[in-house]
Formats: sequence, structure tokens, C-alpha cells
Amino acid sequence: MPIVPIDQIKIGRNRRPVKGEKVNELKESIKTNGLLNPITVDQRLTLIAGLHRLTACKLLGLEAIACNIIHYEDTDQARLAEIDENLIRNELEPLERSELWLERDQILERMGLRAKVGDNQHTFKGGEMVSPPPKRTVELAKEAGYSERTFQHGKQIAKSIHPEVKQLIKGTPIADSPTALLQVARAGTQERNLAEEAQQAWELAQVRGDKKEAEKQAKLVEESKEKQKASQLLAYKSAIAQKEAKLAAKKTQRQPAPLTTNEPVIQTGDEWILGRHLVYCGDTAKPEFRNLLPSDAALAIATISPTWEHNYLVDEARVVAVIRSEGHIYEFYKRNQMPFQYELLLGHFYVGIFSHQVIPKPQTPINIEGVEGIVNYLINLYTSPNHFVIAPFMGHGEILITCERMGRICFIGDSNSELMSRGIGRWQKWTSKQAIKTVTNESQIKKA
Repeated sequence: MPIVPIDQIKIGRNRRPVKGEKVNELKESIKTNGLLNPITVDQRLTLIAGLHRLTACKLLGLEAIACNIIHYEDTDQARLAEIDENLIRNELEPLERSELWLERDQILERMGLRAKVGDNQHTFKGGEMVSPPPKRTVELAKEAGYSERTFQHGKQIAKSIHPEVKQLIKGTPIADSPTALLQVARAGTQERNLAEEAQQAWELAQVRGDKKEAEKQAKLVEESKEKQKASQLLAYKSAIAQKEAKLAAKKTQRQPAPLTTNEPVIQTGDEWILGRHLVYCGDTAKPEFRNLLPSDAALAIATISPTWEHNYLVDEARVVAVIRSEGHIYEFYKRNQMPFQYELLLGHFYVGIFSHQVIPKPQTPINIEGVEGIVNYLINLYTSPNHFVIAPFMGHGEILITCERMGRICFIGDSNSELMSRGIGRWQKWTSKQAIKTVTNESQIKKA
């Protein structure tokens, strides 16, 4: 078995990322038993298989490593072998697997081993039958161990998702969800098609030597790709928000009911500090509550009340989300002057989105149930950690608890002292912390 100096082994640009846990396991094994399975390289000492083993040996300070050296005619053959080696491993995420499927297809096509549209196994070349015959999609899917439909969807995911969005997805919960990945891939389809058409037009203009037209088409390519990226970023955020909402709902269902209660006595005019959150008992349409609010809130979440006097929210938060059951939301839009952006259907509830700014609407299907899930989705979609969230109604404390769990800062109020007491009590049970009542109402948190 050839022994090769480690510093002479080359690693290709398309290698999968190294997983630390696997490297640590291999380090312990190699330290105890030696390298039981040599790595594989081509005749140029470019790595084909064994990146984790190679990394473990480097970290152990080894200077040489045992190698299987395989001779390939060209770089395409070597890369094809590397891809096939990776595809037999079970720990691939759907996004990683999809990218390898697409790249493998492209290599086979360059090598004349991939059937084109309309080809079949009886395709002739120069009067002779091609040998081996080009492989069709159904045959490639069967080799991969997946249905033709799954195989096609995988390649669509790899081809259609913008590279920057792919980098965001890797390592997130939706990287394991082909359904979510496909939704992201299909977002911005029109913009992606425009970019491809402009790219072809740019190439033709280059051939003709038409500099002005080439510049025009190059600009169109760039603009279309940016619009595609924006659409897919929104689809990505929506998919992440849905995933988080469902996980949060399951966690809430598993939460055991408390054996004892610890709900404080709340009176109108009281202000409480709950960790980083501020709670006010009183009419949230009045200046007493408004003067407590930050000047740069990211989101306000409200439900429609019979005496709605909260249009001011759209001046306090970048996005205002108003939740209501079917049959009430349209009348609400007519009667109120907040700038309407769009409406979302989340489970059995309608959510109106209002803002002075243009807020893009998610185009992918949204599958969420329950108020807790809706609140989780909205906070995930429109805010980031440490952002301010305003809630002029306590409800069952869904917004307060979600902000606590997700690292947002909540400014919440309600005129119903019983709801306020229950909400604060729920927060105390959730966090095992004690709410603190401010000494006087003069110690208000003023706007920045």
C-alpha cells in the first residue's frame, strides 16, 4: 500500500464540509488502532475519498498516510468517482445530495454518457450504436436508489436555488426537508427564467460584438438574479418560521401542567419588569402605554377588539400584524387607516399585514395551526434576536412567552387585570424567574 506525504495531497474545491464530530471519532480510532481504511487519491494525488480520515490524521500530527491510488483518464472521471463515493454515504442532507446529483448529471453529459431529451438506448452516433448507451433520467434515478420524481425534484433544488440562499440553508432545519427546499427553489422562478434568457442574449451579443447590447443584457442578468435571491430569501425565512412554529407547538404540548400557581395580584396602572420585558396593566390605546414603547420596534402583533383604537401601532413598529377569524378582517381594513400591505391565511386565522414600508409577501404555502404557532411564525418571519415586539393585548401570554423563548424583547399590555396576572404567572413558571413590580409609574422607560 503506497504511503504518501500528507502535505502532497490536494483537496478539490467541491469537497463536502468536514463534520467535527466524525473527525473526533476518527482521531480516537486512528490513535488506538491506526488507519484501518486508506484514503483514495488519483494519479495526481487529488483526494477522491477520505476527507474526514485525512483531516483526523493531520490533527494527530501525522506526516504521511496510506493511499489507494487510482488512475483516471481526466478530471471528470476523477470527480465522478468522488461524487459516487459521497453518494453512498447515509449522512448526506437532501441539499447536499441534490447538488451531487446535478453535478453528476453535468459530468455524464460532458462525457457523452447522459441521454438528452428525445434520446433512447438506440441512439446512433456516426452510424454506430453508442456503447455504453447514454443513461436516461429513469435509469440514473434507479442507480441513485430514488424515484424518478424525487430525482428530478432534487436536481431542481440544486439548480434553482440561488447560491447565497443555499449557503444560508446549509445546516438549518430545512436542509433536511426536501418539501421546504423545493418551495424555496420554486420561489422567484420568473426572475430566474428572465436571468437565463438575458444570459443567452448576452452571449449572443458578445459573439456579434455588440458591446452596448451586451452591457444591457449583463445588467438585466444581475437585476433578475437579485430579484430571484430576494424572493428565495423570503421563502427561506418563511420555511424556517414554519419549522420553528411547529417545533415550538410540540414543545408547548409536552410542557407539563404546573402543580401550583404563582400569579401576582395586578392592578390598573401597574408596571412590571419580566427579565428584559415590560408589562403594563391598563388601556393600551392611551398615552400611559404608548410612552413606554421603544421607538424602533420591529413588529406589533394584535387581535381585533370591539373598541379598536390602535392605529398608532403602525407608527411604532415596522410591521403590524392583526389577527382575526374569518369574516371580520375585511370590514376591519375598510374602517381603519393603517397602510395595508397584504393578508396571510395561517391555519384558520386571517392576518392582515400593515406597514408604511413595502413588505414582500411570502409566496410559498404556509401550514400552521393554532395561535401559538401563528405567533411563532410572525416573530420568526419579521424579527431577529434582540428586536422589540409590541403586544397591546395579553391573550394567554403567547407573545410574551414566544419573545422570551426566541430572545426578543416584549412590550406588552392589557386592561384586563386577570389576563395580565395569568400572563405574568405563566412567564414565571416558564422561566422560573420572578417578575418585579416597579415602585412608581414615574419610573417609565421613555422612548429613545
